[in-house]
Amino acid sequence: MRATDTIFALSSGAPPTAIALMRISGPDAFGAVEALAGRVPSARRASLAVLRDAAGDELDRALVLTFPGPNSATGEDLAELHLHGSKAVVRAVEAALAALLGVRRAEAGEFTRRAFLNGRMDLNEAEGLADLLSAETEWQRRAAGAMMGGAFTRRIEVWRQEVLTLSALTEAEIDFSDEGDVEIQNKHVISEGCIKLHDAIRQIVEAPGVEKLRDGLKIVLGGSPNSGKSTLLNALVARDAAIVSDIAGTTRDVIEVPVSIGGIAFLFLDTAGLRDATDDRIEAIGIERTRAAMDNADILLWLGEEGTGPAHPHLVEIAAKADDPTHARKGPDAVTVSAKTEEGMAQLVATLTEKAKTLLPPPDQFAINARQRDLLAQCASALAQAAEADDWLITAEHLRQARLALDALTGRAHTEDLLDSLFGRFCVGK
Repeated sequence: MRATDTIFALSSGAPPTAIALMRISGPDAFGAVEALAGRVPSARRASLAVLRDAAGDELDRALVLTFPGPNSATGEDLAELHLHGSKAVVRAVEAALAALLGVRRAEAGEFTRRAFLNGRMDLNEAEGLADLLSAETEWQRRAAGAMMGGAFTRRIEVWRQEVLTLSALTEAEIDFSDEGDVEIQNKHVISEGCIKLHDAIRQIVEAPGVEKLRDGLKIVLGGSPNSGKSTLLNALVARDAAIVSDIAGTTRDVIEVPVSIGGIAFLFLDTAGLRDATDDRIEAIGIERTRAAMDNADILLWLGEEGTGPAHPHLVEIAAKADDPTHARKGPDAVTVSAKTEEGMAQLVATLTEKAKTLLPPPDQFAINARQRDLLAQCASALAQAAEADDWLITAEHLRQARLALDALTGRAHTEDLLDSLFGRFCVGK
C-alpha cells in the first residue's frame, strides 16, 4: 500500500444496483476525474458529466463530486463518481481508471487506512466503523456508533492529560525540589491522583466488552435427558434447529443456533442430557461437552429437577412441558413454559432480555474490545505501580508507561502488523 498512489474502488453494493458509487482518492484523484470527464467540477457540488475512456468512447453519464484534501474523508483529494449501477458500466469505468498512470485499484480497507494515517480518525474510531459495518442487531449498531463517534477517544484524551499532569508534577519533584520558588508536590498528592485515575480506568476494563454484543450471549439449555431442551430451543429460535424425539439421549453434541431477539444477539446452545452414568461412549463425550458449555454459559436455562443444576450466577429454573400433566412442576420462581402451546414463552423471552441487559454494555455507550481492554489494563497497572513507588524516578517511568499505553489505544504508537490486521477487516471500497 503506497500512500503516493491514487486508488479507486466501488464503494456501494455489488451491481446491478440503481446507483454505483466509485471513489477515487490520492494525489492525482482530480487528474483522473479530468481524464474521464474532461474537466474537474467545483468542489463539493454535484455536476453531471459524460465519462469517456482514453479512446473517446462514452462510458456513462454520471454525477461527479470532488472533495479537496485535507478536508475529505481520507484527508487527501477525493472524488466520487455516481454511476448507473450496471455491471457493464462499473467494469468499463474501472478499466478506464486502471489504465491511467499512477492509478490503481484499492486494497481492502485502504480508504479507511488513509483516513487514519492522515489524522481523519484514530484507531478506536476505525474499529468502531468496522463494527458498524458488520452490525446485525440494534445494540451492536448503537455501540459501534458510539465508538465511531469518538466517545472513547475523548475519554482517553482526558485520561492522557491527567497522566501528563501527574508526570509534570513528578518531574518537578525530580528536577526542582531543591529550589524554593517551585511549589513542591508531595508523594501523597501524586499517589492519590494515580489511584483515582486507576480506579476510573479499571471500571471500563471490567465492564462488559464488545465481544458479547458481536458474538451473542451464550444461552445454554441444560437438564436431564428428554427434559424438553431441544423442543424449547426450536420454539425460541422459531425453526427446527434441533432433532426432537421421545428417545432419551437423542442430542449427542452441543448444537449452536444464533438468533436476534429484541435487538440483542443470542447464541442458544442445546446440549446432551445429563445423567450420572452411561455405557454409551459417544453419549459420555456429549455429557462432557455439556458440562463445559454450562461452565462457559452467560445464562443457563435449567430444565432438570429443581435445585439440581450447577452453581451459576445466572441460572434460570425452567419448568418445561407445562402442557404435560405428568411432567414435574417447579416452585414459583421458575418460569413455566410449554413449547407446544406457547404458554410462558413470552415471559421466558422477557426474562432473557432483562438478564441480557445486565450482561451487555449499556445502549448508546461505547464497548471496548480485547485490544483496547489489554492496553487499558496495562495503563491501570502502571498507574498502580506509580502510586506505590518510593523512588521519584520509578514513579516517572511508570507514568511514562501509562502514557504509552494510552497512545497505543488511539494509534499515536502503532505497528504495521496491527494496522494490517485492523484494516484487513474492511471491504475493498472502504
